[in-house]
Amino acid sequence: MQVVILKDTDAVAEYGAQLFIKQLAKKTDAVLGLATGSTPVALYQKLIAANKRGEVSFKDSCSFNLDEYLGLAGDHPQSYRYFMQQQLFDHIDIDAAQTFVPAGDTDNPIAACQDYEDMIREKGGIDIQLLGIGTNGHIGFNEPSSGLMSRTRVKTLAPATISDNARFFSADEEQPHLSITMGIGTILDSRQSVLLATGAAKASAIAATVEGPLTAACPASALQMHPNSVVVIDEEAASKLENTEFYKHVERENQKLKAKLGL
Repeated sequence: MQVVILKDTDAVAEYGAQLFIKQLAKKTDAVLGLATGSTPVALYQKLIAANKRGEVSFKDSCSFNLDEYLGLAGDHPQSYRYFMQQQLFDHIDIDAAQTFVPAGDTDNPIAACQDYEDMIREKGGIDIQLLGIGTNGHIGFNEPSSGLMSRTRVKTLAPATISDNARFFSADEEQPHLSITMGIGTILDSRQSVLLATGAAKASAIAATVEGPLTAACPASALQMHPNSVVVIDEEAASKLENTEFYKHVERENQKLKAKLGL
């Protein structure tokens, strides 16, 4: 696991955006795994700006989002499909028909989960998967106790996640308690994973992810098994790590090596 500690939210977003830009430079038809939440928004703003400057194109790529609230149609303002349209898809040159989000309004969620797995497989698998992390260590909507090799499925949201997300719903809106989410095993199948986290509220979850044991109690700890996992965090999110100076040393050495190899 590569741990990159940067000074602030903007630096985290820029580092993450460059990983996606480099992936698309190597493979224009890359399969992108995307995430919702407050942390990815800054990265999406960087990608939109780079696209408008002509530095990156999404026209040959496709995307799969991690999750969706069960019971919300794609045009619902709190659905993750709506979020992605507003925050990214409507502002870049991606083919809308090649942007996939789990079907929150499906009549048969069990079948929809298998269909989603099949579509990912048919596209050749995810090349680079963006992740946020919940305060309880969830990735996607894989809450604590999720199977570490689980696949796309219906999940009940934990009370902590419902509380964290309540700010997005008005008092008169019904907040979903169920979701469709990629499984942890699905995420681990990606060729590269990029987890972003900022702020002191994520510090305990990051410490458990990076330095804690591999356990379903912290779903993100499964990334310790990923062969190409990058955790990009700011100083506040890194505040409970024990080996911060070592991680910074490793990153400096990695950058020297990449410069020497022209990577």
